[in-house]
Amino acid sequence: MAVPKRKPSKSRRKTKRMHLKASAPAKAICPQCKEQRLPHHVCPNCGYYNGKEVIKDKTKEDQQQEKDK
Repeated sequence: MAVPKRKPSKSRRKTKRMHLKASAPAKAICPQCKEQRLPHHVCPNCGYYNGKEVIKDKTKEDQQQEKDK
């Protein structure tokens, strides 16, 4: 069985792992509000996905109705 003769130095170890770093998540621009969002996700700013409103914005009237309940 092969056994290493010496302990690899920190620089050699880090060099080997250099390409394993995490990358920044991709961003897409929402066509409705022009804000950045994750691709294939509902826009957190306006609530639209694929040109359709998926999440309705809560207006003041809706918030008051929820408080009254």
